[in-house]
Amino acid sequence: MRNPLLMKSLTVAGLALLLLIPLALVQGLVEGRNARQIQAANDIARLNAGRQQLTGPLLVARYEEQVVTEAKNKTTGETVSRVSWVGKYQVIVPKSLEVTAQARVDTRNRGLFKAHAYDLDTQAKGRFSIPRGLGLGPSRTIRPGRATLLLGLTDLRGLRERPVLHWAGRAMDWQPGGQEGILDAAVHVDLGALSDLEGRDWDFEMPLALRGSQAFSVAPVAEFTRVTLTSPWPSPSFQGRFSARHNLSPQGFTATWEVFHLARSLGKILEGKGDSEECFGVAFLEPVNVYLQTERATKYGFLFVGLVFAAFFFVEVLRRLPIHPLQYLLVGLSLAIFFLLLLSLSEHIPFGWAYLASCLASLGLLGIYLVHVLRSARQGLGFTGGLALIFALLYGLLLYEDSALLMGSAVLFLGLAAVMIGTRKVDWYALSQSGGPAAIPGDGK
Repeated sequence: MRNPLLMKSLTVAGLALLLLIPLALVQGLVEGRNARQIQAANDIARLNAGRQQLTGPLLVARYEEQVVTEAKNKTTGETVSRVSWVGKYQVIVPKSLEVTAQARVDTRNRGLFKAHAYDLDTQAKGRFSIPRGLGLGPSRTIRPGRATLLLGLTDLRGLRERPVLHWAGRAMDWQPGGQEGILDAAVHVDLGALSDLEGRDWDFEMPLALRGSQAFSVAPVAEFTRVTLTSPWPSPSFQGRFSARHNLSPQGFTATWEVFHLARSLGKILEGKGDSEECFGVAFLEPVNVYLQTERATKYGFLFVGLVFAAFFFVEVLRRLPIHPLQYLLVGLSLAIFFLLLLSLSEHIPFGWAYLASCLASLGLLGIYLVHVLRSARQGLGFTGGLALIFALLYGLLLYEDSALLMGSAVLFLGLAAVMIGTRKVDWYALSQSGGPAAIPGDGK
């Protein structure tokens, strides 16, 4: 039995599914451009300096310990003691470490793609307490060696100036090189004989001028670490397993971290795992990542097309206004082109203006077309106004990411409610047979 209404419904649904192909192509293009953006950022970091993590300072105290071993002479049966000295070291962390830093962020371009680099002016100060005998106790015999101070940096190319250590009133230059097994990518200062440092507290200061890109972090090695970071950058992303007290404003941010040694694992930091687990810091994110925004927009593309096709279908059926499947397809393609326009324009102008320009272009084209398709200027412009509301809704979903699910659910519910209420008097059996709407018999409400 022929059922024109059912056939039309299946045709419209098939066209909507067919439009998944251009929408998927646009989404793939967005993902490809985003991958190139990430690659460009990595290339800029390789040419300059990458993410920076500050670890330290750490005091490495070298010493020799007397080891007595006993062995039994197999011939005489006597027990013979042998004395040897074994080289060892002990890592001493600061009692306190306070870091104050100011970051200036700028944007560096590679073609259409860009990355964020920063110049960091840091002032660090703290105190070491070196116990006599390294706190090993009287039962162990040691000979003190040399003491070295280590400071770890992820990318030593980021040093903008020659770093200087102020130790007990003396200015000392940092030298390149770390110690294998503790901090490989590091600079160091030879503090001299350990015997001259034992049993006292030592204050230090170290100004540090750094350059890096994308993110900056600190590994909290001290017994008490306080870091204060300020920057005019408006969109920081605080990272790591330690939370910060922060103030955010359009003029920038101020963040303060305070970490006690009981809350961190020094072993993981010294093993080189601190970059992922035992650090805290900030990433300087782009205020609006146009590729992520466009990717989110294209994910709503099928819903977008579905709402428009549903509106077209009900206009056609309830008003007996025939709309050819090719016209459905052209309108759907114009909606898919909207996302391509949004991607291409947002690479050159701010995302909000790109969205507005793409909307105006699409709405202008659709308005001219729909006036003829619907055979009425009033209906065509009214339908275009409804599309403008859908564009505005989509922009709201992009702006308010945390409320996107709630807003989307509410819109779908309201749309379904409008369809159910608007068609509650329609006899769909009569409509499919006669080709037009028919009221339900006896329903005078």
